[in-house]
Amino acid sequence: MWRRVTLDVHLDHPPSRVYPYLADPGRWPEFAPSVDSRRPLDSGPPQVGNRWAAVDRFGPFRVRFTDVLEAVERDRRVVWQSTSPWNSRVEYVCTPDAGGTRVHADYGGDVAAWLRLVALLPTSVLARILLRDFTGLRRVLEEADRARAPRE
Repeated sequence: MWRRVTLDVHLDHPPSRVYPYLADPGRWPEFAPSVDSRRPLDSGPPQVGNRWAAVDRFGPFRVRFTDVLEAVERDRRVVWQSTSPWNSRVEYVCTPDAGGTRVHADYGGDVAAWLRLVALLPTSVLARILLRDFTGLRRVLEEADRARAPRE
């Protein structure tokens, strides 16, 4: 079942702060509520073709798959491809916007197996679920700002 959701989100942090979180699956559990874990399967610096063993959670259920880095433009754009059962692709494009970053997130996939039930949700509901990742990312960035702020 093919589904596509696009989001356009503003974060009050420059692309140099936002992009590293979107480009590093190892950091996703810090801010994305459904991400249980990401573990690199390839050694060396991240590059196109690198893979991560992935586990997402939906309530008591765990979904195992592989994320593959499809494209990367440092501090600007990153594209991830996920294997079955997600069979999906997500592209994050970061652009400077009013002192922060505008993130255009384009999610598309042909969801398989029992996850097709998730794909039956209305697009507006799927968008709200995906927006939780950006709420979490905003929280992580703000916490980092507070930790770096000089103490008075």
